[in-house]
Amino acid sequence: MTTPEPTPRRVRVTSPRTSAARRTTAHTGTREIDEQTRVGEVYMSSLIQSQLRLALAVVACAAVVLGGLPLLFLLIPATRTFAIFGVPLPWVLLGVAVYPVVYVAARIYVRQAERIETEFTEFVGRK
Repeated sequence: MTTPEPTPRRVRVTSPRTSAARRTTAHTGTREIDEQTRVGEVYMSSLIQSQLRLALAVVACAAVVLGGLPLLFLLIPATRTFAIFGVPLPWVLLGVAVYPVVYVAARIYVRQAERIETEFTEFVGRK
């Protein structure tokens, strides 16, 4: 009868430099942009395209709303002679109502542009 061999004793091997900082070689998006690599160019062009698309959409909507006023006056003749507190409706719409439309369009643009920039910053900042 053979005696079972004793199981070998486990030995734990550790590095004496356990507190040393580890080097990471992961490329972040900001590094790609800073080094002006092809990937960085793609990131920047996507940001610029997003901002351009937003600007064109806001300008188009504002143009439709403001450009529709002359069409309104042309298609509905009663709007040309209608008066509010003695002031003709075209004057009221073109002299007063235009400013809130422009203000709202500007607010929408700024809010959406900030959202796009925040999402871009979060995206390129990830490892």
